[in-house]
Amino acid sequence: MQQKQLKRSAKMLNAAEGFLLCVATSEAVLGVLGDTFIALVNCMDYTKNKKLSKIGFILTGLAISRIGVIWIIILQGYVQVFVPHMLTSGNITQYITYIWVFLNHLSVWFATNLNILYFLKIASFSNSVFLWLKRRISAVFIFLSGCLFTSWLLCFTQMTKILRDSKMFQGNTSLVHQQKNYFLINQSLTNLGILFFIIVSLITCFLLIVFLWRHIRQMQSGVSGFRDLSTEAHEKAMKFLISFMILFILHFLGISIEVLCFILPQNKLLFITGLTATCLYPCGHSIVLILGNKQLKRASLKALQHLKCCETKGNLRAT
Repeated sequence: MQQKQLKRSAKMLNAAEGFLLCVATSEAVLGVLGDTFIALVNCMDYTKNKKLSKIGFILTGLAISRIGVIWIIILQGYVQVFVPHMLTSGNITQYITYIWVFLNHLSVWFATNLNILYFLKIASFSNSVFLWLKRRISAVFIFLSGCLFTSWLLCFTQMTKILRDSKMFQGNTSLVHQQKNYFLINQSLTNLGILFFIIVSLITCFLLIVFLWRHIRQMQSGVSGFRDLSTEAHEKAMKFLISFMILFILHFLGISIEVLCFILPQNKLLFITGLTATCLYPCGHSIVLILGNKQLKRASLKALQHLKCCETKGNLRAT
């Protein structure tokens, strides 16, 4: 009887929780559409030119991996909100965690590579380390690939041990709280595995912002405050980078809230707030990438024009 009441209460949401869940779902849908568009544009470009640039490869990999991340985020979110007992029974936690580790590490790895590539190509510092890295971009990618495989290996090994131990608590109601602690430790360790990529990504973004800001000040002082096209382009790039950093930080803050809320199942509003913050990055960053990349922006404008033409033809036929 008590279990039925818990299940019934899990399905009920108040107005604020329902609104935030709709927002999170909308963000997830927009994120999937945006990343699918990015992947399709780059794949079509590859089939047309039989060649894929480094940026094109990274954008395609980032879009595909992030589509999987979005599905995992929203799936786990709905399970936690409506059927939380499923996370403490059966193998669903194990399956979700394994897939999450693989896709989330891969997504952050691609995002880090993209930031480093833009940083090394756009920025210009006299530092000897920077000049050495700029001449060896391929070596940097190989090093990051090694870090990715090492992170996967460490996380999967530790995670397998924790999940195997946590199975001993299933069916034992007196150890449910301890089982939740195992899950909390598990999720924390899987996210700690990508801490290196998060730090590197944020540092490269910050350094590129510093370079662009200094470059803008030099150009403005050199032309007596006259704003030319180059200055506006640099300012726009700074805004995109700052937007990425904010979305990136909110994403991992949201993940942290979701993980902590597993041991606080009654606080649904806090969990759904974390889910909304988590879904904001995949949606917002895909829009930032489309607006900041000339090829993607041109393709999006063509797609919008095509949709308008189709809508106009449909209205003419209707009349």
